[in-house]
Amino acid sequence: MIEDETYKIILSGGGTGGHIYPAIAIANELKSRFPEAEFLFVGAKDRMEMEKVPQSGYKIKGLWISGIQRKITFKNLAFPFKLISSLWNARKIVKSFKPNVAIGTGGFASGPLLHVAAAKGIPSLIQEQNSYPGITNKLLSKKAQKICVAYDGLERFFPKSKIKKTGNPVRQDLLDIEGKREEAKSFFKLKEAKSTLLILGGSLGSRRINQLIEKELDFLDTQNIQVIWQCGKLYYEQYKIYNNTKNVQVFQFLNRMDFAYAAADVIISRAGASSVSELCIAGKPVVFIPSPNVAEDHQTKNAMAIVSNNAAMIIKEVDLDVDFENKFTQLMVSPEKQKALGENIKKLALTNATKDIVDEVVKLLKEKK
Repeated sequence: MIEDETYKIILSGGGTGGHIYPAIAIANELKSRFPEAEFLFVGAKDRMEMEKVPQSGYKIKGLWISGIQRKITFKNLAFPFKLISSLWNARKIVKSFKPNVAIGTGGFASGPLLHVAAAKGIPSLIQEQNSYPGITNKLLSKKAQKICVAYDGLERFFPKSKIKKTGNPVRQDLLDIEGKREEAKSFFKLKEAKSTLLILGGSLGSRRINQLIEKELDFLDTQNIQVIWQCGKLYYEQYKIYNNTKNVQVFQFLNRMDFAYAAADVIISRAGASSVSELCIAGKPVVFIPSPNVAEDHQTKNAMAIVSNNAAMIIKEVDLDVDFENKFTQLMVSPEKQKALGENIKKLALTNATKDIVDEVVKLLKEKK
């Protein structure tokens, strides 16, 4: 703790939970060290951060910004106007708030905010969650003082002298799931004689994973498997009819992720950066189904960074209809393979990420002072 300091800290990250929750985790750790500090988040208007950040007790301002669509679309015509508007408003926000440090965790809004902060000489730190960075962080890295990463090999994209490998911030309640298994089984009313499969499609949900699970419910039932299925906000109305049929529980959102991980024997998941970091800590056998519809195909690269260490399995979306039942059966009939994958993925966990990132923020604050 640095005593008698009332810092002003500005953070930006959003669009998905994978950018928002790390930013909130960093803010919470900073707040525990500097109770008198003032915090301001900057997000993209109409994105989920405008709801999630205030729920966590922080103020947020929204910018009119979105990403460039990779396919040709009329939406791209508005991008230059959105960018100019966002830079103008980011400048006004920074000038008014006068932050001591700026922190970006990715997402549309972090580009204009961190660009303006760096131009005004405000120390800045970016946290790159993926094994393959997006264009925003590549551009921002030229001006940022520190870049906290979760994977090896990112000196291909960023100045080596600025890189610090910290891992991705995760929810604190996931760090001790070992002793929660019985409580978790009771929470979900699970049957002892069945294996438990946890399905994770991200905060909004995954259309392709949901289609797969719907198609395979009879197959999973014949495998003596019970299912905790997080289908996502966009798909809950469509799939809630399967709730409590064939030993299936369908959820829009899982409020007790610690219990979900603790109860699971096997997990099927997307490969967003935050999910991968949490799965490493959970230490359970995982089958990744990466989304191919993300910038730079970074989910496949995230998954392969784990798979290459014999720490998870991967099935690409295009191969699901042909490969899923065969590969999933191979995993379920081999307790040895399940054990090896669980042990190997746990070796890749970086459990002190939030603390280590905040240590770097504190260094910037001290240097500026």
